[in-house]
Parts: sequence; structure tokens; C-alpha cells
Amino acid sequence: MQTNFLSHQFNAGSLAENSTACPANATICDGTSCILPEDDFNQTLSVVLSTVLTIMLALVMFSMGCNVELKNFWGHIKRPWGIFVGFLCQFGIMPLTAFLLSLAFNILPIQAVVVLIMGCCPGGTASNVIAYWVDGDMDLSISMTTCSTLLAMGMMPLCLFIYTKMWTDSDAIVLPYDSIGISLVALVIPVSFGIFVNHKWPSKAKIILKIGSIVGAVLIVLIAVVGGILYKGSWIISPKLWIIGTIFPAAGYTLGFFLARVAGLSWHRCRTVSLETGMQNTQLCSTIVQLSFSPEQLELMFTFPLIYSIFQLLLALLILGGYRLYRRHRVKTKTDVEKTEQKEDSKTNAKINGGFVSDEMK
Repeated sequence: MQTNFLSHQFNAGSLAENSTACPANATICDGTSCILPEDDFNQTLSVVLSTVLTIMLALVMFSMGCNVELKNFWGHIKRPWGIFVGFLCQFGIMPLTAFLLSLAFNILPIQAVVVLIMGCCPGGTASNVIAYWVDGDMDLSISMTTCSTLLAMGMMPLCLFIYTKMWTDSDAIVLPYDSIGISLVALVIPVSFGIFVNHKWPSKAKIILKIGSIVGAVLIVLIAVVGGILYKGSWIISPKLWIIGTIFPAAGYTLGFFLARVAGLSWHRCRTVSLETGMQNTQLCSTIVQLSFSPEQLELMFTFPLIYSIFQLLLALLILGGYRLYRRHRVKTKTDVEKTEQKEDSKTNAKINGGFVSDEMK
């Protein structure tokens, strides 16, 4: 997200009192609005928090790797039907959905481009944490995140070339291959260590997994809160982008689930594909946006990745809550059925044997 500039508005009274209209350190000034460099404290805070969050994310992915069975993970690589379905969702459904939403809401060309960039991004690592909590297929989840990040190096330029031609020259969009590579390394290395620990010390891996899943849930919320605080000066954005930011992840979750079900995947894999489809790598989208557009253009749309991030998290938590309620109800119902069957069996045996039937069995 944009970290170099903060927009500050000045009313007519303050302009009258200050003969220079804008502060001396303003980089852009048109008499009514000034863009000031971000102060050193906020920039330092951003760097510190980014470092802490990166370390925490690496630890979380290490713990997620502790839930991956090497045999099952390798099975998904050798028989990649689930990964292929995820690929269709990630680089087929999401870019097309972004394109259709941009047309339907008739947003500005520069805003349509950022929505498309978000749609073309690979899956985010937060999906692995949520997949664990909804009893998804962790082997599939991590293999999908890894493969989509790797394939993004070729699929992102292709999708952006196809879908952004009517709004802008795709050559104007700078793809940070180094950031994609760093994301891939930050995912693969800690997960690999986690798989190794699970292979050598499975009992310890279970303890690490439980701790990491809790830390991961806290980390997802922390990232959203920190982003909202650091970039609170840029929340003025088109209402249409707020609406798209709500609909887009919901469409990703829904379409990903149904496509996976049509493809014949099991229910727990459908949940996994759904989360991998709807949860995008918003940090990568923010980086691309910063590298590709001027400060004036960024004012119109750079907050969209944060909006998408917040709503993808809220919707994922709703999915998690719904699944947990369903699971609790199903387990409760199953237990009641088993108790009823036991009572019926006891009554039958009592009648056959001429025995006594207690009040609890009646």
C-alpha cells in the first residue's frame, strides 16, 4: 500500500491565515489540497511492523507445514486434479469476475485496472490458516498456494494483457517479479521445515500446529488493524469500490466452491478450493499498484487492496463460524441418534430376556 504520501486537506480559513497556502515540505499543491511526505515516525513504524509481521508469518507457515503429510502432499503433485481445479478458479474465475464487476459498476478506467490486478493475484497465505480451522485439506491448500504463486509469474502478465486492453496499456503495469519470488520463498522454506518436523517428530508437530494456528488467526486480524491505522488518511474512496470490495471475495468463495463440487472433489476439498479462490495476495496487489501509478492516480484507488483484504477476512470468518455451528449441530444430532439406538436396543433385549426396563430407557 502507498507509504510515501498522505493527503491533507486545508480549509479556506487556514489558507487565509497562512500566506504560503501549503507547508514548505509539500510535494504537490494546487491551492486547496496538498500532498505531504509521510513523517519519519510513521515510516519507521511501518518498517518495524512489516518486519515483525513477516517473521510471524514465516512462523505461522512453518506451523501449517507441520500439518502436511509428505506422502499426501506428493500425491497432489503427482495427481494434480485438485490443483488444476484451483488453477482454473485462481486464473480463470477471479480475473473474469473482476472484469465483469468493473463493467457492471462502470468505474473509472484506473479503478478497473486495480480491481483486475487484484483478480489476477495468486492466493494468499491467510487461506492456509482458515483452511485449517474449517477442517480443509491442508496438503491441497499449501500445494495450491505454492503453485498459484509460482504460476503467477506467467499467468499474471497474460491475464492483465487480456483484460486491461480496453482501459490501459498493459505495458504500463509493472509486475514486481522480485516480490513474487520473495513471496514464494517465504512460503516454501518455512513450510518445507514444517513438513520435515512432521515427518521426524509427529507428536511435537501437533503441538507446534496448535500454537501456530492460534497465532495465525491473531496475525490475520492484526494485519487488517495495522493496515487500517497506517493508511487511515486515505479512506476517502468511491462507494462503488467499497461495493466491489464486498462482492468480489464473496463471488470468489462461492464460485470456487461450486466449481470444485462440479469437478467431483470431496466436501473438505471444496472448502479448501473455495478459500484459496476468494483469499488473494493483497500485499502483492498493493506493491504492483504502488510501482505502476503516480500519486495522483493512487488517490483514486490504492485503498482498494485494503478494502478487499478486510472483506475477504470478514467473509472467511463468517464461513468459519457457519462451519463450526454446522459441525457442532451435526455432532450433537449424531450423538442423539446413537443414544436413541442404544435405548431401543436395550428395550428389545429387556423384552426378549424378560428383564427390567429402567425409567431412563422409557
